[in-house]
Amino acid sequence: MAFVAGLRPPARGRRQGEGTTAMKLTTMTQVTVDGVMQGNGAASDDRTNGFERGGWALGKGDDETRTFITRTYQRAEAFLFGRRTYELFAGSWGSSDQMRAHPIGVALNQAPKYVASTTLTAPRWEETTVLLGDLAAAIRELQAKPGGELQVHGSGILTQWLLANDLVDEMTLIVIPVILGQGARLFPETGPDLALDLVESRVDAKGVTIQVYRPAGRPRYATA
Repeated sequence: MAFVAGLRPPARGRRQGEGTTAMKLTTMTQVTVDGVMQGNGAASDDRTNGFERGGWALGKGDDETRTFITRTYQRAEAFLFGRRTYELFAGSWGSSDQMRAHPIGVALNQAPKYVASTTLTAPRWEETTVLLGDLAAAIRELQAKPGGELQVHGSGILTQWLLANDLVDEMTLIVIPVILGQGARLFPETGPDLALDLVESRVDAKGVTIQVYRPAGRPRYATA
Protein backbone atom coordinates (compact mmCIF):
# COMPACT_ATOMS: atom_id res chain seq x y z
CA MET A 1 0.00 0.00 0.00
CA ALA A 2 1.26 3.48 -0.88
CA PHE A 3 0.26 6.51 1.16
CA VAL A 4 1.30 10.02 2.14
CA ALA A 5 1.96 10.88 5.77
CA GLY A 6 3.63 13.41 8.01
CA LEU A 7 5.80 12.35 10.95
CA ARG A 8 6.10 14.08 14.30
CA PRO A 9 9.61 14.81 15.59
CA PRO A 10 10.91 13.17 18.76
CA ALA A 11 14.45 13.79 19.94
CA ARG A 12 17.03 11.79 18.01
CA GLY A 13 18.64 8.95 19.90
CA ARG A 14 21.07 6.24 18.89
CA ARG A 15 19.68 3.75 21.40
CA GLN A 16 16.10 2.93 22.30
CA GLY A 17 16.29 1.17 25.62
CA GLU A 18 18.96 -1.14 26.93
CA GLY A 19 20.44 -3.42 24.27
CA THR A 20 18.32 -1.97 21.43
CA THR A 21 20.17 -0.08 18.71
CA ALA A 22 18.41 2.69 16.82
CA MET A 23 18.31 2.62 13.03
CA LYS A 24 21.28 4.25 11.34
CA LEU A 25 21.08 6.22 8.11
CA THR A 26 23.52 4.99 5.48
CA THR A 27 24.12 6.11 1.91
CA MET A 28 25.53 4.17 -1.03
CA THR A 29 26.52 6.02 -4.19
CA GLN A 30 28.28 4.97 -7.38
CA VAL A 31 30.51 7.81 -8.58
CA THR A 32 33.14 8.40 -11.23
CA VAL A 33 36.67 9.52 -10.39
CA ASP A 34 35.55 13.11 -11.06
CA GLY A 35 32.59 12.68 -8.71
CA VAL A 36 29.74 12.32 -11.24
CA MET A 37 26.83 10.19 -10.05
CA GLN A 38 24.24 10.92 -12.77
CA GLY A 39 23.00 8.17 -15.08
CA ASN A 40 25.18 5.35 -13.79
CA GLY A 41 23.13 2.43 -15.10
CA ALA A 42 19.90 0.90 -16.33
CA ALA A 43 17.88 1.45 -13.14
CA SER A 44 19.21 5.01 -12.80
CA ASP A 45 19.39 6.13 -16.42
CA ASP A 46 18.98 9.85 -15.78
CA ARG A 47 19.52 11.83 -18.99
CA THR A 48 18.25 15.20 -17.74
CA ASN A 49 19.98 18.54 -18.40
CA GLY A 50 21.64 17.36 -21.61
CA PHE A 51 23.55 14.48 -20.02
CA GLU A 52 24.79 12.15 -22.79
CA ARG A 53 27.17 9.71 -21.10
CA GLY A 54 24.84 7.40 -19.20
CA GLY A 55 25.47 3.78 -18.31
CA TRP A 56 29.07 4.33 -17.26
CA ALA A 57 28.81 1.84 -14.37
CA LEU A 58 27.26 -1.02 -16.37
CA GLY A 59 29.51 -4.08 -16.42
CA LYS A 60 31.97 -2.54 -13.99
CA GLY A 61 33.04 -4.27 -10.81
CA ASP A 62 33.80 -7.93 -10.20
CA ASP A 63 31.59 -10.59 -8.63
CA GLU A 64 32.67 -9.64 -5.10
CA THR A 65 31.62 -6.01 -5.66
CA ARG A 66 28.26 -7.06 -7.08
CA THR A 67 27.75 -9.35 -4.08
CA PHE A 68 28.68 -6.50 -1.73
CA ILE A 69 26.07 -4.24 -3.34
CA THR A 70 23.38 -6.93 -3.25
CA ARG A 71 24.01 -7.78 0.40
CA THR A 72 23.90 -4.11 1.31
CA TYR A 73 20.39 -3.81 -0.12
CA GLN A 74 19.35 -7.04 1.61
CA ARG A 75 20.25 -5.80 5.07
CA ALA A 76 18.17 -2.61 4.78
CA GLU A 77 15.38 -2.08 7.27
CA ALA A 78 13.91 0.63 5.03
CA PHE A 79 14.85 2.86 2.10
CA LEU A 80 14.84 6.64 1.72
CA PHE A 81 14.81 8.30 -1.72
CA GLY A 82 14.62 11.66 -3.38
CA ARG A 83 11.78 11.90 -5.87
CA ARG A 84 13.86 11.50 -9.05
CA THR A 85 15.62 8.33 -7.89
CA TYR A 86 12.37 6.97 -6.45
CA GLU A 87 10.62 7.31 -9.81
CA LEU A 88 13.53 5.70 -11.67
CA PHE A 89 13.59 2.77 -9.23
CA ALA A 90 9.80 2.43 -9.21
CA GLY A 91 9.83 2.19 -13.00
CA SER A 92 12.52 -0.51 -12.97
CA TRP A 93 12.91 -2.45 -9.71
CA GLY A 94 9.25 -1.83 -8.90
CA SER A 95 7.62 -2.70 -12.22
CA SER A 96 9.74 -5.12 -14.25
CA ASP A 97 9.05 -8.76 -13.34
CA GLN A 98 12.66 -9.69 -14.06
CA MET A 99 14.06 -6.93 -11.84
CA ARG A 100 11.51 -7.59 -9.08
CA ALA A 101 12.74 -11.19 -8.94
CA HIS A 102 16.38 -10.12 -8.54
CA PRO A 103 17.60 -10.19 -4.90
CA ILE A 104 17.92 -6.39 -4.94
CA GLY A 105 14.42 -6.11 -6.34
CA VAL A 106 13.09 -8.43 -3.66
CA ALA A 107 14.70 -6.29 -0.95
CA LEU A 108 13.36 -3.07 -2.41
CA ASN A 109 9.83 -4.35 -2.92
CA GLN A 110 9.47 -5.91 0.52
CA ALA A 111 10.90 -3.08 2.64
CA PRO A 112 9.20 0.22 3.54
CA LYS A 113 10.17 3.06 1.22
CA TYR A 114 10.17 6.74 2.18
CA VAL A 115 10.33 9.61 -0.29
CA ALA A 116 11.47 13.15 0.45
CA SER A 117 9.22 15.16 -1.85
CA THR A 118 6.85 18.11 -1.71
CA THR A 119 5.24 17.28 -5.06
CA LEU A 120 4.65 13.51 -5.03
CA THR A 121 1.04 12.96 -3.97
CA ALA A 122 0.08 9.55 -5.38
CA PRO A 123 2.98 7.08 -5.16
CA ARG A 124 2.15 3.81 -6.91
CA TRP A 125 4.97 1.62 -5.57
CA GLU A 126 3.73 -0.49 -2.67
CA GLU A 127 5.00 0.23 0.86
CA THR A 128 5.75 3.88 0.04
CA THR A 129 5.37 6.82 2.42
CA VAL A 130 5.91 10.42 1.34
CA LEU A 131 7.52 12.50 4.09
CA LEU A 132 5.72 15.79 4.65
CA GLY A 133 6.45 18.84 6.75
CA ASP A 134 9.74 19.11 8.62
CA LEU A 135 11.97 16.66 6.71
CA ALA A 136 14.83 16.69 9.23
CA ALA A 137 12.43 15.90 12.07
CA ALA A 138 10.79 13.13 10.05
CA ILE A 139 14.14 11.51 9.30
CA ARG A 140 15.27 11.78 12.92
CA GLU A 141 12.08 10.01 13.93
CA LEU A 142 12.88 7.18 11.53
CA GLN A 143 16.44 6.99 12.87
CA ALA A 144 15.14 6.80 16.42
CA LYS A 145 13.22 3.61 15.65
CA PRO A 146 14.88 0.30 16.54
CA GLY A 147 16.25 -1.51 13.53
CA GLY A 148 19.12 -1.93 11.14
CA GLU A 149 19.68 0.58 8.34
CA LEU A 150 17.67 3.30 6.66
CA GLN A 151 19.45 3.25 3.30
CA VAL A 152 19.75 5.99 0.69
CA HIS A 153 20.77 4.92 -2.83
CA GLY A 154 21.47 7.47 -5.53
CA SER A 155 19.36 10.53 -4.65
CA GLY A 156 22.23 13.01 -5.02
CA ILE A 157 20.43 16.19 -3.96
CA LEU A 158 18.94 14.41 -0.96
CA THR A 159 22.33 12.96 0.02
CA GLN A 160 23.91 16.41 -0.16
CA TRP A 161 21.16 17.78 2.07
CA LEU A 162 21.49 14.90 4.55
CA LEU A 163 25.25 15.47 4.83
CA ALA A 164 24.78 19.22 5.27
CA ASN A 165 22.30 18.56 8.08
CA ASP A 166 24.48 15.97 9.88
CA LEU A 167 21.95 13.18 9.36
CA VAL A 168 24.25 10.59 7.74
CA ASP A 169 25.71 7.90 10.00
CA GLU A 170 27.72 6.09 7.34
CA MET A 171 28.52 6.71 3.67
CA THR A 172 29.66 4.17 1.07
CA LEU A 173 31.24 5.35 -2.17
CA ILE A 174 31.69 2.90 -5.03
CA VAL A 175 34.19 4.62 -7.32
CA ILE A 176 34.20 3.53 -10.97
CA PRO A 177 37.53 4.12 -12.80
CA VAL A 178 36.24 6.56 -15.41
CA ILE A 179 36.23 10.35 -15.88
CA LEU A 180 33.11 11.76 -17.56
CA GLY A 181 33.66 15.51 -17.63
CA GLN A 182 29.90 16.17 -17.44
CA GLY A 183 26.90 15.33 -15.30
CA ALA A 184 25.61 16.02 -11.82
CA ARG A 185 28.22 15.48 -9.12
CA LEU A 186 27.67 14.14 -5.64
CA PHE A 187 29.71 16.88 -4.00
CA PRO A 188 29.10 20.45 -5.23
CA GLU A 189 31.88 22.90 -5.94
CA THR A 190 30.80 24.95 -2.94
CA GLY A 191 29.15 23.44 0.09
CA PRO A 192 29.68 22.34 3.66
CA ASP A 193 33.01 20.77 4.55
CA LEU A 194 33.13 17.44 6.36
CA ALA A 195 35.83 15.28 7.90
CA LEU A 196 35.51 11.53 7.37
CA ASP A 197 36.76 8.47 9.24
CA LEU A 198 37.58 5.56 6.95
CA VAL A 199 35.81 2.37 8.08
CA GLU A 200 36.58 0.05 5.18
CA SER A 201 38.35 0.25 1.82
CA ARG A 202 39.11 -2.23 -0.93
CA VAL A 203 39.73 -2.39 -4.65
CA ASP A 204 38.34 -5.16 -6.82
CA ALA A 205 39.85 -7.02 -9.77
CA LYS A 206 38.43 -4.47 -12.24
CA GLY A 207 39.72 -1.40 -10.45
CA VAL A 208 36.48 -0.44 -8.74
CA THR A 209 37.06 0.82 -5.20
CA ILE A 210 34.68 0.62 -2.26
CA GLN A 211 35.18 3.18 0.48
CA VAL A 212 33.05 3.25 3.62
CA TYR A 213 33.21 6.40 5.74
CA ARG A 214 31.67 7.79 8.92
CA PRO A 215 31.26 11.57 9.19
CA ALA A 216 33.59 13.01 11.81
CA GLY A 217 32.64 16.65 12.19
CA ARG A 218 34.37 19.53 10.44
CA PRO A 219 37.96 19.24 9.12
CA ARG A 220 40.88 21.09 10.66
CA TYR A 221 42.86 23.47 8.49
CA ALA A 222 46.36 24.88 8.70
CA THR A 223 46.62 28.36 10.13
CA ALA A 224 47.93 31.10 7.86
